[in-house]
Formats: sequence, structure tokens, C-alpha cells
Amino acid sequence: MKSTQLVLIPILMQFFLAVGFVVSTIIVSNLLGPKRSSKSKDKNFECGIEYFLVAILFVLFDVEVIFMYPWAINFRALGIEGMIKMIIFMMILLVGFFYIIKKKGLEWE
Repeated sequence: MKSTQLVLIPILMQFFLAVGFVVSTIIVSNLLGPKRSSKSKDKNFECGIEYFLVAILFVLFDVEVIFMYPWAINFRALGIEGMIKMIIFMMILLVGFFYIIKKKGLEWE
């Protein structure tokens, strides 16, 4: 086997372990969980647009942290060019954040 093929073995093992865990958890919970249904339990639940907007904004600004983590790990290797790109990225996010505050997207009644 080549060395690149040996590197893929742990990655594939972790992938199949994760997929197997998810599938087995869904199957076991379906088998062991209660199966009572009623008219009121089967109705759709709507929490309102205000809470939906806050949830979407949380996901949006939470994803930005995912982009910041690799940058922080490779901070020295990226140099000044990487710093400038991160400043531009953060400025764009701050513009969006201040826009949301101005439109009162985070205020609840």
C-alpha cells in the first residue's frame, strides 16, 4: 500500500463510525420510543417569525466562527495578507451585524 492510502484508513474508519452511530441511534430510538399519536400532537408547530429570524441569524453568525478557526490556527503562516483578508471578512460581518441591529432584528416583544 502507498503511504497516501494508509492516511485514508483512519479517516474512512471515523466516517463509517460516525454514520453507523447516527443510523443506529435513529433506528434504536424509533424502536424504543413511544408511538402514541393524536390530533393535537400531529399538528405543525409554528413558533413565529421573530424566533425564526433569531435562529437563522444565530446560525449565520455561528458559521463565521467556523471560518475563523482555521485562520487562527494558521495565523503566522498566512502573514500580513491573511490578516488583511480576515479584517475585510470581519468588516463585512460587522456591517451585516449593525444592519441587523438597525432593523431591530434581534429585539423580541
